[in-house]
Amino acid sequence: MRRSFSWEFDYLSTYYAWMKLDHRIHYGLLIIQKIYYPILAVVGVPVNLLTIVILSRGKCGLSRCVTRYLVAMAVADLLVIVLDLILRHIPIRYREAFFPLYYIRVCNIHATLLYAATDCSVWFTVAFTFDRFVAICCQKLKTRYCKEKTADVVLGAVTVLSCLKDITWYFLVSNQYSRFNSPWFCRVNTDVMSSPVWGTIAFFHSIITPGIAFVLILLLNVFTVRHIIVASRARRRLRTHSSGESPRDPEMDSRRKSIILLFVISGNFILLWSELMVHSIWKRMWWLGSNSAILPAFLMEMGFILQLLSCCTNTCIYAVTQTKFRAQLKNVVKYPITLILKLIKQ
Repeated sequence: MRRSFSWEFDYLSTYYAWMKLDHRIHYGLLIIQKIYYPILAVVGVPVNLLTIVILSRGKCGLSRCVTRYLVAMAVADLLVIVLDLILRHIPIRYREAFFPLYYIRVCNIHATLLYAATDCSVWFTVAFTFDRFVAICCQKLKTRYCKEKTADVVLGAVTVLSCLKDITWYFLVSNQYSRFNSPWFCRVNTDVMSSPVWGTIAFFHSIITPGIAFVLILLLNVFTVRHIIVASRARRRLRTHSSGESPRDPEMDSRRKSIILLFVISGNFILLWSELMVHSIWKRMWWLGSNSAILPAFLMEMGFILQLLSCCTNTCIYAVTQTKFRAQLKNVVKYPITLILKLIKQ
């Protein structure tokens, strides 16, 4: 049967009374995705491009080191939107419209690039978190590590390692698209599906990204918070003792803005990635022969929705937490309008 845009809606409304709750949620999410994914793509691409342009100009009051990390994160997010959202999830949700594309046998190349871009997006966030941890908690190391050249080396190393790690996807999946997300969007040979070696490799992919990254960000933030609390108390006591009052501390105000940016970015990553991480690890364990129960399919779809949303939220975070970024964003948005008005007046 040819599936139209409203197929899931017709099926859900027809068999709603006989369906289990998790099936109702699943089909409801499929309907939402057909609207949500195109809107996210239309918003995500220009938003990340604007972020790259604004941050690259270096007028947001951020250090060059921090700017390097934020630009790299925006570039990685843009690649994920193109490779994952536009070239994977939208064609899967609109299978009939993109049917001819499935005969182009490049899925293993697509998978390698997609997972490499995703790894870069995740580990650039870890690198940024570690850089801010060093800047706040390790004053002796700060002058040597928190530099533009160091950021370039770290980002380059993360990119190379991510590409080397994800070359295995080229051999793990075939070059044919499967048009589904279970377990991957590429067809997998039977010998690979039944192989404990390949199953273990796929499992460790889920553990490393985002599992280990998730743990590292949590630990770094815990240590950073602990250091901040201790340092703030000591500094407040010292200033109060020396002046007899507790005046406003410009250094602490500056540090507070940096800390807010760090925690909001890290918290955003943890919140939006946690569900997909748990589901991926759980499912890989099941494929390896674990006796754990199969999780409902809607959890995977919800995980994709949240994970892809994380590629579009950093710009909002910068706009909310950084006054100068907000001003630059207004200038960039106003520029085309101003240019058009000048041309009309002429």
